[in-house]
Amino acid sequence: MKATVLVLAALAGMSLYGVHAQTRDTQKLNLEAYAPFLGQPVEQFQFFSLQKWELVGEDKVIVWPRLNDAFLLTVDKPCRELEWAQSIGITSTANRVSRRFDSVKAGADTCRIQEIRPLDYKAFQVARREDKAS
Repeated sequence: MKATVLVLAALAGMSLYGVHAQTRDTQKLNLEAYAPFLGQPVEQFQFFSLQKWELVGEDKVIVWPRLNDAFLLTVDKPCRELEWAQSIGITSTANRVSRRFDSVKAGADTCRIQEIRPLDYKAFQVARREDKAS
């Protein structure tokens, strides 16, 4: 019985390693897909609430403060819990998120935002639809 539990635990650990590797590959591919639609870095953006978010690297997350407005945030390393977070929070002051001042909160980690880049999400969606149509 103990041997069966150990084997199952080992298999579970191996499958988690595979999922982790696949997730990093997927994050990299997603970041590459968004890259042509990223603008130059900005100092801040208006923020009322977080509509959705997507992890695209161990220190990079895309946030949507409004449905069609998105920003790529690069945070300080290490931000260990970001990669495994089920939800995140973003600090702001007077409804503004500023680089080097505000942070992404993931679990117990508070990770300072180093760079903010706007994402032209509408253009990304148009390009994606055109790719699917061809």
